[in-house]
Amino acid sequence: MTGRSLGVCFAHPDDEAYAVFGSVALHRDDPDLRVVALHATDGGAGQIAPGVEVGAEGLGSVRRAEDDRAWRAVGHSLDRHDWLGYPDGELADVPLGELVDQVASFLDQERPDVVATFGSDGVTGHPDHIAIGAATDAAFHRVRREGGPGLKRLLHGAIPRTWFERHQAYRTAHGFQTWQPELTYHLRPVPDSEIGVHVRIHTVADLVVAGLREHRSQRMVLMPTEVDEATFRQGLRHEWHTIAWPPRSSAAAVLDDIFDAIDDD
Repeated sequence: MTGRSLGVCFAHPDDEAYAVFGSVALHRDDPDLRVVALHATDGGAGQIAPGVEVGAEGLGSVRRAEDDRAWRAVGHSLDRHDWLGYPDGELADVPLGELVDQVASFLDQERPDVVATFGSDGVTGHPDHIAIGAATDAAFHRVRREGGPGLKRLLHGAIPRTWFERHQAYRTAHGFQTWQPELTYHLRPVPDSEIGVHVRIHTVADLVVAGLREHRSQRMVLMPTEVDEATFRQGLRHEWHTIAWPPRSSAAAVLDDIFDAIDDD
């Protein structure tokens, strides 16, 4: 596999970590791989992990630098990185058409084969996640309908219900707070039948952890403190996506790579 390109469109730096870090790490040695990213906000209103110093430049500047270092740690520095500069936590207030125009411009210039973003649940129900996902979906289809290369597959990061339920049982058994999917910032599962791509990333778990570690200011969010790092690394075995485009039949086989059978789309 050579000459493939991936475009990721997310709200905050680090949103892509659990969605595609493993997939990119698996393809890191492909000299023709192109990975481009668009972030709507720099996450300047986020939490700050203990021990992280934020100077006059603010948290957003810190998180931009963390994101660049994270990609390098995963094994593939971004070939292009656009920041839209919207305030963190206010993306849902931006007119959808305005956001769609900017994402469409990015996608039209880059024409990535695969585009990854959030689905309508935002994975955690975060309004910023939902807003950028909706805008990316609309922009993808606008650019795709105009014709031209790329835009062969649109992916939404997802969590299958069976994994979610096992995770809930583990948390209950160990006395940890369980996820409440009706609450914002809590994980939301999808039916297993909706999963269209299941990437097994255990062979590159060390690279994914290295990328996560670079997001030092968000460590308490990305790397839970209730489990030791060895246990956490063992859990980094999967990336899942639903396929928002092209239409997928319920009988279709689940792909094992984000680029799998891309020329068939």
